[in-house]
Formats: sequence, structure tokens, C-alpha cells
Amino acid sequence: MVRTVLASGVFDLLHPGHVVYLSEAKRAGGKNARLIVVVARDATVRKVRNREPVFNEEARRILVESLKPVDEAILGSEPFSFEKIVRKVRPGIVAFGYDQENWMRDFLKAKKGMKWKTKAVKIREFRSSPIHSSSAAVQKILKKNAWRKTGR
Repeated sequence: MVRTVLASGVFDLLHPGHVVYLSEAKRAGGKNARLIVVVARDATVRKVRNREPVFNEEARRILVESLKPVDEAILGSEPFSFEKIVRKVRPGIVAFGYDQENWMRDFLKAKKGMKWKTKAVKIREFRSSPIHSSSAAVQKILKKNAWRKTGR
């Protein structure tokens, strides 16, 4: 039996934490799991992160879909609705990252009235690399750029 796992995120500036998150999400589904990843729309990034994404939504979708654990990457709904995505994909598991508490609450609300069993799994934070978030990557780039400009 193939179990569908749903994961989601912005995935702007891919880093090792993203790869670990998606690998662990797929592993949570078992041997024959199918991982579908929802990539946030540009409008959602602007609203939630209060900034412009570095890469546009289609570029981020293509990058995510190219990762080994990912079977399919889709764009989120417009306007954003986690419930709509869950009902469309009908996953057996929804995997959340360590920093996605708000999506977990939305999922639990959406779960009411579902006619299939879906469980939520929280994926641990990956900190084996100094760059474990897109924000950390941006900060490092800005710091290196400032260093080049000042010569220090």
C-alpha cells in the first residue's frame, strides 16, 4: 500500500535543513511512501514572512521537485487554504517542520469532518549545519557582502 505524505513550506534558498525535513517526512510514510510537497505561493510568502521571496513560486517548485525524496511538488492554493490542499491531496500523513505550529493548528481544524484517516507528524529541527534556515543563509550572505565592501 502506498501512503501519501504531505509536507509544505516556502523553500526559498534551499539548504540542508530542507533536505532533512523532506527526507524525514517521506520516511514517516514508510517503505512505499509518496511525498507531495506544497510550495508556498509568492503572495503567501509576502503575507506570512513579510518579504519578497528570493525565487518566484515556480522556480521554488521546480527546485523542490528535483530533490530526491520528493515525488511531486505543487503550488499552494490562492487564496491560501491549508484545508483546501489537505482535502485535495487526501494524505495519510501531514508532516510539519519544527517551526510550523500555525499550520498544525490549521490542519487539526481541517481534520474535522474528514472521511479518511490522517495523522500529523512533527519533524525535528536540523542543526548539524551553521546554515539551517533560509534566514540564516540570507544573514550570512549579507555579512559576507558587507565584509567585501569594507575590506574587513
